[in-house]
This record gives sequence, C-alpha cells and structure tokens, in this order.
Amino acid sequence: MPSTPHTVPPRRVAADSAARVPASSAVPNRRSVLRATGGGALAIAVLGAAACTDDKPLEPDVLLAQEQSARTDAVWAQAAMAGAPEHSAALTTIAAQRTEHADTLRAEIDRAIGIYGDGTKPKSATPPVSPPPAPTPPPTVAALREQLTRSQRSAADLSVGQEGYRAGLLASISACCATHAGVLLA
Repeated sequence: MPSTPHTVPPRRVAADSAARVPASSAVPNRRSVLRATGGGALAIAVLGAAACTDDKPLEPDVLLAQEQSARTDAVWAQAAMAGAPEHSAALTTIAAQRTEHADTLRAEIDRAIGIYGDGTKPKSATPPVSPPPAPTPPPTVAALREQLTRSQRSAADLSVGQEGYRAGLLASISACCATHAGVLLA
C-alpha cells in the first residue's frame, strides 16, 4: 500500500479548537502573576527612591577636608617665611603648590555637583573653603613639616577609597606633600 502523509482529520481539529478556552478569559498562570507583581513592586521602589532622593540634602564632599588642609598648609607656609627667611624660596613654592591643590580640589568638588540644564549649579552642602587666618606666632619649619606630613598621610589614606580621577588626584597631592616635607624642607 502506498504511504501517504498522516493528517489529522478536519473534524478532530475543529473539536480541539472548540474545547480550548480563549486566552482573554483564561485564569492567569503563576508566571504571569509573578511577572506583574514583580514589575509593580519594582516600579514602586524606583518611584519611592526617587521621591526620597529629592528630599535629602546633599552630603558634604569627601574632598572638603583635603581642600581645607591645602589652604591651611599654604597659609602656614607663607607665615613661616617670617621666621625662616633662609627657606623663603621653598616656602613660596609650597604655598603656591598647596594653593593650586586647594583650587584643583574645589574644581573637582564643583564638577561632581554638576550643573543644571539652565547653567546654574545645585545648592551644595560643600561650601567653598576660605583660607584660615595666619597663625600667631608664625609656625616653625619643623611644625610646617609635621603639618605637611599629616596632609600627605590624609590624602594617601583617602585615595585608597576613591576611584579614577579622584584617586589619582589625591595620590598626586600625597606625593607632592611628601616631597615638600622630605625634600624642600629637609
């Protein structure tokens, strides 16, 4: 007998399709319920987090203490010139470089805050640091060396927890402070 392809009789196909329940009236399966519930919960969490974020004030930038330290070191270096005129060239270099460090740190703090589309900056919880008043009596070269060593350690310690540009900036500042204390003031 010749072989013919097996086909389902039309009557059976009609019976099977009549027995099926339309998808719109079907009871949702477990996967559909979990998908809908998970999506709704995710949307609520995202909207809730966004609402909470807007109410929270900005925290001070971790670089603020480094900016303050750099401005203090610059003032100390300038003040130390009165008591150690023989070191005036080194102290002038230290004051200038520590001022540059402070300005660079401030630029990074401002960059991290960002700028709105209209060109304005958001209100910062990290206001600019003003240079402190010169200490009286003027610090000695040894006291400035100790201050620079503390600044070097502080920048090095903070750089470990940072990433990218900030880590490099802090490591560079740390190396510069070590040079100031160990070479220029040696």
